Amino acid sequence: MFSLDFKVSLSSSLTSISSSQRPAKLSRTVRNKFQCANSSLDVPLATEKLINDTSVTGGAYDFERATLPLLTEKLLSSTKKVTLIRHGLSSWNEEGRVQGSSNLSILTETGVKQAERCRRALANIHFDQCFSSPISRAKSTAEVIWEGREQPLVFLDSLKEAHLYFLEGMKNVDAKEKYPKEYTTWREDPANFNVNGIYPVRKLWGTAREAWNEILLSPGGNFLVITHKSILRALICTALGLGPERFRATDVNNGGICIFNFNKKGEAMLQALNMTAHMYGDHVYFY
Repeated sequence: MFSLDFKVSLSSSLTSISSSQRPAKLSRTVRNKFQCANSSLDVPLATEKLINDTSVTGGAYDFERATLPLLTEKLLSSTKKVTLIRHGLSSWNEEGRVQGSSNLSILTETGVKQAERCRRALANIHFDQCFSSPISRAKSTAEVIWEGREQPLVFLDSLKEAHLYFLEGMKNVDAKEKYPKEYTTWREDPANFNVNGIYPVRKLWGTAREAWNEILLSPGGNFLVITHKSILRALICTALGLGPERFRATDVNNGGICIFNFNKKGEAMLQALNMTAHMYGDHVYFY
């Protein structure tokens, strides 16, 4: 449940209001860094003023210089905001199978509901374009989330999931028994998992950089991306300058939302990682 309470300075430009816990007054104790919102409620004027008050935020989200690496070979036309979403629960997720790049795993009824929750949670956000993996479970998720928007979906092969060869389609318990060495390497040392000299996770880092180039050099300033867990990890890590050995340093749930800001130099700032409040209530995000 989304219920971490701790003391923070109110410094995020992303905010929302809880449908069940609307504070009577602005306080320096908030529920997580991101308060969550019901679309039927209005943002208090005090909160709205605070969001835009650079004396409080330090201008942290209007940055001109961040950290390497640069994800594009040339300057961007403008600053960019990219929202990343992992597809909803799939049939092979439910069955405990290794999915990889297979197109045989489909979105379940639960997965459709998760995608619908994402659509409602982002209903008030304008996106210039939506990019998606063409693999069925991500494509179906994107079609649900993007329903009612004017721009057509853009499908990128660079957003496809990693190819895991003979492990794909196998239940995890069976793969561990039949291919103990390979399966253990995939789980515990994924950067060194290889099939005939091909390293899927290392290859994924190049694919992620290709995806970032295609997305960030596209017209517009606010993008939505729907894809898979492994390529999501690669997108996050490449943006933060982490190598393939850090593949399992992050995790994103089905329907989880991540947000990146990019300055004109293509430098990344991670604003949110694996937001899932919308999975447990009628939450609407404002950012």
